[in-house]
Amino acid sequence: MRFIMQTAVNMAVFLACALIFPNGFILENMTVAAVAALVLTILNRLLKPVLKVLALPLLIVSLGTFSLIINAALLELTAYFVPGFAFESFWWAFLVAVLMTVANLVFMNQTRIEMRRQ
Repeated sequence: MRFIMQTAVNMAVFLACALIFPNGFILENMTVAAVAALVLTILNRLLKPVLKVLALPLLIVSLGTFSLIINAALLELTAYFVPGFAFESFWWAFLVAVLMTVANLVFMNQTRIEMRRQ
């Protein structure tokens, strides 16, 4: 369930960023956004823990801020794998990574879902 929600949040951020930043962030259509969100979620699950362990000294010195650089690098790697999904420069990827981090903090920080009958 968390994988699907993570993919949905990533897709929503991609669509919002495509509307907000039409010059720096290139997204062809919604299908490309869905594929890019899926690829990014898979990369986050497989590659991100390895990168965090390798960059542990930098993460400690920067008090965790270096994770934004790791997120931007994963976004650039996603852009490499998905045609129709690109950034004008690394700084555009960094900006999208910051917005994605904020969105994930807001929407993915829910530890449980409560359902109550009325």
